[in-house]
Amino acid sequence: MKPIAWLFKFLLKAAIFFTLFAFALNNQSDVTVRFFFGRQWTTPMVLVVLGAFTAGLLVGVMGMVPRWWRQHRMTEAADPAEALSKPAAPPSTTVASGYDDAHLHGI
Repeated sequence: MKPIAWLFKFLLKAAIFFTLFAFALNNQSDVTVRFFFGRQWTTPMVLVVLGAFTAGLLVGVMGMVPRWWRQHRMTEAADPAEALSKPAAPPSTTVASGYDDAHLHGI
């Protein structure tokens, strides 16, 4: 890796870290989160904000996973040269009666 690229990545990570650190220091006051049925939770505001951010990030990633899988399958099927370079799958084992294992187990 080029030294300039490494330095740029390091400085970017450091800036993100110090920004989040300053955010946490500025939001130390306690807040009360009220749930249903009279339940409540008192915690520092930074935990509530970062928890909501993390939950939103997870929901967004989980919403994208099916599309990523679909695109991954399409790119695997669209590259015949790669399919030729892979070793062939071993032949399936069959029982003397002519049925494969899936039929024997009721699957």
